[in-house]
Amino acid sequence: MSTKSEHHQTVPLSVLLKRELANEKIENPDIIHGQASQSKKGEDFTLLKSECQRAIGDGVTTFSVYGLFDGHNGSAAAIYTKENLLKNVLNAIPSDLNRDEWIAALPRALVAGFVKTDKDFQEKAQTSGTTVTFVIIEGWVVTVASVGDSRCILESAEGDIYYLSADHRLECNEEERDRITASGGEVGRLNAGGGAEIGPLRCWPGGLCLSRSIGDMDVGEFIVPVPYVKQVKLSTAGGRLVISSDGVWDALSAETALDCCRGMPVEAAAAQIVKESLSAKGLRDDTTCIVVDILPQEKPPAPLPPPKKQVKGVFKSMFRRKTPESSSHNEKQYVEPDVVEEMFEEGSAMLSERLDTKYPLCNMFKLFMCAVCQVEVKPEEGVSIHAGSSNSVKLRPWDGPFLCSSCQEKKEAMEGKRPSGDRHGSDSD
Repeated sequence: MSTKSEHHQTVPLSVLLKRELANEKIENPDIIHGQASQSKKGEDFTLLKSECQRAIGDGVTTFSVYGLFDGHNGSAAAIYTKENLLKNVLNAIPSDLNRDEWIAALPRALVAGFVKTDKDFQEKAQTSGTTVTFVIIEGWVVTVASVGDSRCILESAEGDIYYLSADHRLECNEEERDRITASGGEVGRLNAGGGAEIGPLRCWPGGLCLSRSIGDMDVGEFIVPVPYVKQVKLSTAGGRLVISSDGVWDALSAETALDCCRGMPVEAAAAQIVKESLSAKGLRDDTTCIVVDILPQEKPPAPLPPPKKQVKGVFKSMFRRKTPESSSHNEKQYVEPDVVEEMFEEGSAMLSERLDTKYPLCNMFKLFMCAVCQVEVKPEEGVSIHAGSSNSVKLRPWDGPFLCSSCQEKKEAMEGKRPSGDRHGSDSD
């Protein structure tokens, strides 16, 4: 009996075995970091935690946290934020979430954690402020929250560059300028007399050139702590993060920063980026850089056939396309594309937009608990985050999330709906 040849695509056994090995370790990339800095004012601080643990079911999972805090007008806000922000973010995430739920809850929890940290610090009546770039890595998912002008960039294994933070300098952000003026602030340059204006655009009163920060209680509460948040999922090929203060980005483009340290291990890469920025502009400000490599774990060598000659320089091979000779024709067909999946992005300064949640995410959060400071509120005492909005007339008593009275006052001040108290001049930059 004759049979017709059917052209079904078959997967080589070697590829199947590689997939099995990859699947075992797909949730746990190797994460290594290095940092370098040169101090001018002593107001840059970092948080480097590569093995944070979280209970999940009967086991434990790990995640990594990296933070850069560039203080101004003193270091108090940067130090306080370094010591308290992570705790406030984690307290805003319900317990007993699985991995996917925990990752989905992160953007909302980061907003709550930033606002609570700012509110608690301002109660100390200290006038300093800080930018924040805060990175949480869970498996292959990278979540970045930022206020100010420090930045985080990602280079994927194939060399594509992704910007994971926003620049909240008034000079380059028209949307933020409009928000501040609508909230009661003024935006303009320093008046040097005789009608001459100099320097970058600043917010008045106070003279801060940023529209978002933690602290800065003397400037006005329209300088808000609500972060821009972006969440991406890397392919299992990995990538490199560069987190740096404005001392780097005032001197180097993203491409230059990545090119100058290509092929270097993380410690040397961070030092090289700082060196290049100082060579370009000198030490005008605190200059800090954190480099984080997210790498596929090393696979154990197969017993047969004998392992090929190892390639030296993991980063040279990681950040370069494979040559045709690097793998067989059949295996090349099944190499997964290097794709960075954008999972979440939001930059609104309005808490009613950032803390609102839709089904099923809303089921992760307790109903009668302040969405910012996590204190329990009685049903008759909580104020819906939608109160005062155009939709508030349609609200039902149980339409949350809710804020306690002090957090509601904070929200109204940030939106320019009540005076924010006495404001004094600031020499912040």
